[in-house]
Amino acid sequence: MRYVLFAVDRRSLAKLEPVVQRVLVVDPNMHAARLLTEIMKGLGSRDVVVQPDQALALMAAEEMEPGLIFIERSGEGLDGESLARALRRSHMQCRRAAIIMVTADATERAIRGARDSGVHEFLRKPFTSTDLYKRISNVALKPRGWVEAMGYVGPDRRRFNSGEFSGKKKRKADRFEMDFGGQAGVKDQAMRILATALERFDSDPMQAARAIREQAATLKALAMRPADPSLAVAVDDLEMSMAGAPLTRASLAAPIEALLAMHRAEPLAKAGGSR
Repeated sequence: MRYVLFAVDRRSLAKLEPVVQRVLVVDPNMHAARLLTEIMKGLGSRDVVVQPDQALALMAAEEMEPGLIFIERSGEGLDGESLARALRRSHMQCRRAAIIMVTADATERAIRGARDSGVHEFLRKPFTSTDLYKRISNVALKPRGWVEAMGYVGPDRRRFNSGEFSGKKKRKADRFEMDFGGQAGVKDQAMRILATALERFDSDPMQAARAIREQAATLKALAMRPADPSLAVAVDDLEMSMAGAPLTRASLAAPIEALLAMHRAEPLAKAGGSR
């Protein structure tokens, strides 16, 4: 790998600090890991831990709670995509930490696999320190929405590795402003995730409950802009049903079905009622 040294001003380094303060590097190639460690130290990292395989990486992540994780896509004792998914579905405090996958295998299949495993950025080898800085800046300065679903947990894939693109064809749904159309899209996604979580609750209750809580929070925020009392009340009913223990599919079915029924009825209401 080749690196180009560059200067970063103190103000920029200060903005990166919350993310780069604690870094976990997962790479069985110690030479590559050492070079990456040196660059991160230059960007202000105070604690950089290197682990060669998946099992040790998971233990290190739980202990140090990194803000940034670099994962080599493959190696002895390491499946980077599997590790990313395990981190995202864990109970660790760092489960939402920024993940950058690093690999020389920059095929479309590899990029899609990284995206679908829940990573934030994809870094192709060989890379320069400027390439690396761009990826770190994207995760630190351009936060993306979080998706907590059944089949996918991680940052919004619609903006995967797209921080450098701002052209006319960039979808409106990918912008940070949430206009009316954006709100409708977010609401529709939340409802679809609720339906799937309820359907699959018995097969994966832990992730289903987590997904339902996340969608309840999303819908509560949407109910406040613009004010939607009916939605707010329905979300409150769902949250109240989740306050008890243990959670079951039966205990969650009624409030979720009520929300889904409201959502299905919306197009008719906007069109002036039923036919």
